[in-house]
Amino acid sequence: MADDAPLPNLLQLTPMDPVYRADPHVVLDDLRTRCPVHRDEMSGNFILSRYADVRAVVSDLDMLRDPINAEEGAVLQRRSLDQVDPSLPRSHVSSILTLDDPDHARIRRPLAQALYARVAKFKPEVERIISETLDSLEGEKSFDLMDRFCVPIPIDVIASILGVDRERLVEFRAWSEGLIQGLNPFRNAAQTAAMESASEHLNAYFLEAMADRRAAPRDDLISDMVRLQAEAGLADTELRINLTALLVGGNLTTTDLIGNAVRLLLLNPSELAKLKADPKIINAVVEEVLRFEPPVDITGRIAHQDMEIAGCPVKSRQALTMSLRGANRDPEAYDDPHAFNVSRKHKPHVAFGGGAHICIGAPLARLEAQVALVRLFERFPDLKLVEGEPEWRTLPFFRGLERIDVAV
Repeated sequence: MADDAPLPNLLQLTPMDPVYRADPHVVLDDLRTRCPVHRDEMSGNFILSRYADVRAVVSDLDMLRDPINAEEGAVLQRRSLDQVDPSLPRSHVSSILTLDDPDHARIRRPLAQALYARVAKFKPEVERIISETLDSLEGEKSFDLMDRFCVPIPIDVIASILGVDRERLVEFRAWSEGLIQGLNPFRNAAQTAAMESASEHLNAYFLEAMADRRAAPRDDLISDMVRLQAEAGLADTELRINLTALLVGGNLTTTDLIGNAVRLLLLNPSELAKLKADPKIINAVVEEVLRFEPPVDITGRIAHQDMEIAGCPVKSRQALTMSLRGANRDPEAYDDPHAFNVSRKHKPHVAFGGGAHICIGAPLARLEAQVALVRLFERFPDLKLVEGEPEWRTLPFFRGLERIDVAV
């Protein structure tokens, strides 16, 4: 881009913009080179795109997250406050994703404790779910991998961890899909109605399930959280909101992690050959996918005090948006950053954010992707992409494909 071309606003750093949707790095490389700390007046945010700056900010434990702490000019953050009752405690209207301490730590600590204990022993169940999903594809010559493989696996895995009865899986899947529109700040009226309907059903489901587990505990995450609820001082509303957030946050992003990974491996046969020759490198494969084509574009923080970032003055309560995608391809951090190389000696990527708000579902997402990729290419070693241009979704701040047509 020309040196005098206008710098992009935040909307132009989403797949709603066709240039960004086709190749985000045409835009991000130019922005990082010309103005790595860019003040976007439209959104009221500073946009950071260099690895060093992004990593420093997301790792700073004093940074804030709750939109209520942002200045009035932080349009992107403040607009979410219009949709909630200001008289309610923040922890009764928001999940840990956008809470600050002490509520953030009070709620996240027991949730992480219970979730990580579940994930640590959950690999056999993940393998079972993925094997059943692959069994359903047997005998087919071609199919849409997103619809038949990438979408159902994360929903079924989180449903199993939570303890959703198998006979309710169909409706649980439908509610999970409907809730995804909660991630779209530009959704239309129909999408909002679908989201609200799904939310009502899930709220009722979780409240009923929590009551059931108090009466008769089971071997599942809802029972774990009900048991920890009293000692952690969690209200039912807080528990329900965060179980729902775990569901929403983990489904779409893990779907896109698996889908992006399959596409990258099929487009890079030399890298796929390395995995087939030695499946034990799967951890490195997944980390390179997360660096190269992460499912999430951005994360946000709010300055807790006046500061400077890369020489740029930032005032207390001003909002910061970090381009995780831009940071993960920064040539100052990675050699040949636009090459997909599963043998790369890894500098930690920022695909999961960092600091106190690092993605709570990261261990589960990694586990699902690792098992899914190894099992998929074991079952279908000759899998091929069907010719055609990729159709990227337009959901802002996420990157994933509408469909991946493959042939066996």
